[in-house]
Amino acid sequence: MDRRRSPRVAALLPVRIWGLDAHSLPFTQLATVRNISASGAVIQGVKRQLRRGEILEMQHEAEKAQFRVVWVGQFGTHEQDEVGVQALPEEPSIWHVNLDQCCEMVAEV
Repeated sequence: MDRRRSPRVAALLPVRIWGLDAHSLPFTQLATVRNISASGAVIQGVKRQLRRGEILEMQHEAEKAQFRVVWVGQFGTHEQDEVGVQALPEEPSIWHVNLDQCCEMVAEV
């Protein structure tokens, strides 16, 4: 059973992320968003070790927003370079995608 609060849409979106890593060192890097939902995203290609609860800044095209790290892929698994993030409630959407319309189109297929 899926525990997600909102449906996810597959995506390959380039982003720039920055914040503090698990050692409290500042970093910035390019990564790719693998999927998105109204409440968050999965980022792949994360080179730094991050901690749950940390706040990341993310930029897609000209849009920027803050996200909270909610899970970190475990080392040695296919998710080891992935991070799940949740959009902070007061932050704008940066995706330029109508998620409701995407989910409707997928349901019709």
